[in-house]
Order: sequence, then C-alpha cells, then structure tokens
Amino acid sequence: MEGFDILNLFFVLLSAWGAGALIKRIGYPAILGELLIGIIIGPPLLGLVDTSSTLTILSEAGVILLMAYIGMEINFKDLGKASWAGLLAAIGGFVVPFALGYYVVTLSGGTSIAGLFVGIAVGVTSLATKSRILVDLNLLDTRIAYVLMAGALFSDTLALIIFAGLSSFIDAGSVNMNEIIWISGKIIGFFLFATVFGLYLLPKLIKWFESKHIENRTFYFSLLLIIVFGLSELAELVGLHGILGAFMAGLFVKDDLFNKKISKNISNVFHDVSVGFMAPIFFVTAGFHVSLNVFQTDLNLLLLILGAAFIGKILGTILFYLPSGHGWREGLAVGTGMNGRGAVEIVIAGIGLQKGVITQEIFSILVFMAIITTLSVPLLLTWSTNWLKKRGELVKQFSKKGYIILGANPLGLLLGKHLKETHKIVFIDANKDITEHAESMGFQCIHGNVLDETTLTKASAKDYRTFIAITENTEINLLASQLANDTFYIPEKYVVVSPNNNSEGAGVNLLGAASTLFASRTDIKPWIEKVQNSNYKEVNSKITKESTTRLWVKAQLQKNKNVLPLVIIGVNGDKRPFGYNDALEPNESVIYIE
Repeated sequence: MEGFDILNLFFVLLSAWGAGALIKRIGYPAILGELLIGIIIGPPLLGLVDTSSTLTILSEAGVILLMAYIGMEINFKDLGKASWAGLLAAIGGFVVPFALGYYVVTLSGGTSIAGLFVGIAVGVTSLATKSRILVDLNLLDTRIAYVLMAGALFSDTLALIIFAGLSSFIDAGSVNMNEIIWISGKIIGFFLFATVFGLYLLPKLIKWFESKHIENRTFYFSLLLIIVFGLSELAELVGLHGILGAFMAGLFVKDDLFNKKISKNISNVFHDVSVGFMAPIFFVTAGFHVSLNVFQTDLNLLLLILGAAFIGKILGTILFYLPSGHGWREGLAVGTGMNGRGAVEIVIAGIGLQKGVITQEIFSILVFMAIITTLSVPLLLTWSTNWLKKRGELVKQFSKKGYIILGANPLGLLLGKHLKETHKIVFIDANKDITEHAESMGFQCIHGNVLDETTLTKASAKDYRTFIAITENTEINLLASQLANDTFYIPEKYVVVSPNNNSEGAGVNLLGAASTLFASRTDIKPWIEKVQNSNYKEVNSKITKESTTRLWVKAQLQKNKNVLPLVIIGVNGDKRPFGYNDALEPNESVIYIE
C-alpha cells in the first residue's frame, strides 16, 4: 500500500507539472491544467490514479500553504490606487452573483446552506492570475488594471470573511441567539489575536532573532511554517476553517519583516513548496471528485450556475461601478476581467464537499464553472478593452513613474541627463567604478547584477514605469527586460539590440512587449566612445509632419547621415526615449547626436 501511494504521488506530480506547463504556454494559469489533468487521469475518465491517504494529507497541507502564499502576495497598499472604484466593482461583482447563485440552487431544490456555499464560490474573483493577464494584454498601466487588482482583493477577502462565519455555523449545527453571540465572539477574538500577533509580536520576534545574527533561510522558513500551521489550528479550534488562519498568517509576512535577502529567499521557497509542489496535488485530486454525469443529469443546473456566474459578475460590476463616474463601458471591461475564478473558489467548493454541504454534482459544476469562466477572461477582456481603445476611453493611470536604466556608460548617462529633466532616474551597473562615477554626476546608481532579482528590488523596480537596457551585451539587455516584465511588471521596456545579434542565447524572441531603443539595431560601442571623448554634436530637429520613429530613421539613412536619436520632446516639453515605431507628431522634436 505504501509503494502504491508513492506511485500515485509520482503520477499526480508528473501530470500536474506537464499539464500546468502546457496550459501556461497558451496563456492560462497552471491551475486549469491541473484541474483538467485530474479529471482525465482520475476516476472521471481514465481511472489511472485514485485518491489515497498520502494524497489526501498532502493536498490538505497544500491548501494551507497555498492560502498562506496568497496572503503573502496581497499588498493592501495597492488598494489605495483605486480603492473607491475597486470597492464598488468588488461589491457589485460579489453581491449580485452571490445572490443569483444562492437562488439558483435553492429554487432548484438545494438547501439554503448549499446555496450560500455556491453563492460564495460564484462570487469570488481569481486574484492570482490577474497580473499575468494584465501584462500579456499590455494593460498594466491603465486604470482598469488597478481597479481589477483592488476589486479582486476586496472580493476574495469578503468571500473568506463570509465563509468564516458560515463554516462556524455549519459546525455548530444551530443558529439560536446565544450560539450566534458565542460564535461571533470566537471569530472576533481570533481575528484580534491574529492581528496583534502579526502586527506587533511577530516583527519583534524576528528582530530579536536578527539581533542574535541568525540569517539562516531554513530557520526562518521553518518558523513561518510553525506560525502558519499554528494559526490554522487555532482557527479550527474556534470553529473557523484552517485556511483562514493560514491566510491571516500570510498577510503579515511582508517585505519589511525580514532583511531583503532573507525575504526574497523565503518568498521563493514558499512559492516553490506551495504553488510548485503541494497545491498542484490538491487541484489534481480535486479533479478526481468531478462527475462528468452532470452533463447528462444536471445540465440545466450547470447552465443556470454558469449564467449566474457570467451575468452576475459582469452585470453586477457594471451596475455598482456607475457611481465611480468612469462609465458603464469601463465597468464592462472590469467585469469581464473579474469574471475568472480560481484557487479560492476551488478551495471553498472542496471544503463544502468535504463537510457534506454540497453534493458531488454541485462540486463538479463549480469546477467546470471555474474552468470556463477563467478561459473566458483573456478573450472578453481583450474585446472590451479594444472597444475602449477605439473610443479613446482606455484611461492610462501612471502611478508608476520614472526610468530604471541598465548601463551607466557615457551614452547611458547622456540619455539619463535628458530624461532626468522631467523624470526620476535610477541606474544599475555591475561595474563599481562606473557606479561611483554616475553617483558623482548626481545620479542614483545601484551596484549589482541586474539578473539577480535582489538588485532590481533594491532599485524599487516595482515603482518604476520604464526599464531601459543600454549595454553592449544584447543577451543581457533582453534577459533583464524579461525579468523587469515578468517579475516586476514594469509596463514599458526599451532595449539596445546589436546588429550582430543572432537567434542564439537570449534571442530577440525575448523582446516581447519591449521596444528597440533608437528604433533600430545599433552597435553602441562607437557612440559610447564618441560621448566619452566629447567627440559628438547634439542636434534638436523639429517635426513638421506626422510620422513614426522608424520612418524618421529611414529618412536619415537615405540622406547618408550617421546619427543616433536619443529622445523625443513632446509638445508639452516632456522627454521620452526614442524607441521603435513611436508616433511623431507635428511640433514635437527629436534630439540626436552625430
């Protein structure tokens, strides 16, 4: 039996890894692949693997760690970026589908408790997948992005609070006034204790350990595991579910709790252990409990719950979003973005099945609802935001400002000198002497390896709008740009690409959403030497007719002029880098060197 359990675990992990990697390649979160492969290899279809005590224990521990990691990923400072609009979107996007889900189940013969569980599952919004989708659709610098992130935070938190109370009443088995007061008191007491511990006691404990010069990553990771499972057990003791304790523990593990190196290491380990190892076991085995018979026996209920999910989320968001003053069309885009479900919904549905509150058929419907709604997000969000673009109503929200420039060489410093007039600038360079020279010229400069995330973290990369890579090494430029995009979600990227670059190494396939600096492949070495020796002339060229940067470069080549365009001066005097295929408007200017 022990060997068989290990074999099951091997197949589950192998399947989860393969399916997750495959689904991510086509732009969807790994959870969808894990759910689908669980349905395929499990009892619903092929029956190659079945649940076991080993898988059950690991999946339950995986849920605890996953909820802790979700808590770690939530930054409540982000709510301030769109708090009012995000709150409206969250309320509308939760309350309306919650009500529709409840009435669909109760009017179809289900119990009120089952209706409440379905309502919560239909009302939640997937938080973990939003940033990736927003980056892929190039929406991260729009107001919609901040509203979506804020709305997802509010929605998931609201769902977990309601779930906390509901779970307690189910376990209590009664709803008389004395019981309500007792349960409410325990819930309030738990949240008060967790808050005091997380905000006051935990930071003091960490500082005490650091004063003892304890900098061992394993020590702090083990400590956090003890805290996560300790708060989970405490939540269970007061009648809540353990996921609430884990979620609360994760909320208090923030960047400033440890020093930067320890914090980054722990975050990476938590991600690998939870998202990379244990949570996939839960999602694959969740697929084992799905019944495909619902397409024959409960097709009407499936369609009704799907309708409640789609219509409730989108229509509810539109209606409640109107008081924000941003218009119903933007509300539609926000609603389509919030329509996906994910980890929290599946966790809640799984707990409902475990407690016997919902049937296997309803659980199956909720799994299919999560899959279908999440698949719809990129399609519907692309359509709705393109509609806003065509109408000129896609509002940019530049909360991220300034430039991170990789390469403090003379050419990079000249570019930084121009951009510094209207923007904050920070340089990154691996050469200590170059770093000190840049600082002597009045620039902020970080010394370090840009491919090490801690270097970009030290530069506060997440707060910057634009990343510029201006080194002679094209591969480093491309890899650094990808890191800035994938990890720190910097909306704009400009990279220098050498004319001698081939498809080996990083390759231009990593360019992605980045723009080629100077609007063409450029060997910057001779230009660095020109600037270093002050052997150049700076020219300001006025734009007289509408054009593009690419056409401007071609025009200079036709005149046999060897020039390097640095920045574009907008009609309002603002300067921006000269990148590939940027629009040039009349009365703008191009500053170039020759």
